[in-house]
Amino acid sequence: QVQLVESGGGLVQAGGSLRLSCAASTRTFANFAMGWFRQAPGKEREFVASIRWSGDMSYYADSVKGRFTISRDNAKNTVYLQMYNLKPEDTAVYYCAAGPSAVPGEEYDYWGQGTQVTVSS
Repeated sequence: QVQLVESGGGLVQAGGSLRLSCAASTRTFANFAMGWFRQAPGKEREFVASIRWSGDMSYYADSVKGRFTISRDNAKNTVYLQMYNLKPEDTAVYYCAAGPSAVPGEEYDYWGQGTQVTVSS
């Protein structure tokens, strides 16, 4: 069983930045691809970004390309989502997930509880 705990969410003005962290409680963190997803009120959960176990390949939703960066530190069992130039439409609960593949559309096995990001205009 892998437990994932997100942190770093909060309230920020449009144009601001936040860095989300997701800490994993597993010795096999480096075996997992990691992803970030988000869900806004009244909307379905959507893919944001993902990164291979090795960190050498990452994927992004078109809506966040050029503004968000996913990274990981396997020594710390942590994945990050650096968010720049935030927009009100980025407001959502952000979830991290662990799974076998970083390719968008693939399923994830473990999910965190989420952290709220609110961007004011």
